[in-house]
Amino acid sequence: MTNTVYQFDMPLNNGESKQFEDYKDQVLLIVNTASKCGFTPQYDGLQNLYDKYKEKGFQVLGFPCDQFGHQEPGDDTQIEQFCSLNFNVNFPLFKKSDVNGTDASPLFKFLKESAPGLLGSKSIKWNFTKFLVNRDGEVVKRYGSNAKPENIAKDIEKLL
Repeated sequence: MTNTVYQFDMPLNNGESKQFEDYKDQVLLIVNTASKCGFTPQYDGLQNLYDKYKEKGFQVLGFPCDQFGHQEPGDDTQIEQFCSLNFNVNFPLFKKSDVNGTDASPLFKFLKESAPGLLGSKSIKWNFTKFLVNRDGEVVKRYGSNAKPENIAKDIEKLL
């Protein structure tokens, strides 16, 4: 159990605590997001994946982060409104949090440890880094910012 995402609980953007154990037996795509990034249009692709696979036990979990070029300046309410109005996002968004450094959320520390990046790097390089988690809560793959959501679909399908 300690090597799975189920050990975590994180605050949703409305402040309510979410137990990751609630996602047991689902495939997860955990993404650090930003509203003013060149990759922000990926929200469309993420929402499309969510719509296509949610009935089969798939979730996209968005974690807004302002650590890369100050590209997520808004508060949690502004972020939610931006995502909803511009991309019709209805997958869960969590409170804005850090993904790198001493204040990095425990979830992201775990994700980075479980799926290191290029050359074994433990840090996240930019917005829209994605982590794919299987139905057992294990991190199976990390994708860089330029990995388009639609190109991840075949990996998701294998896990569903």
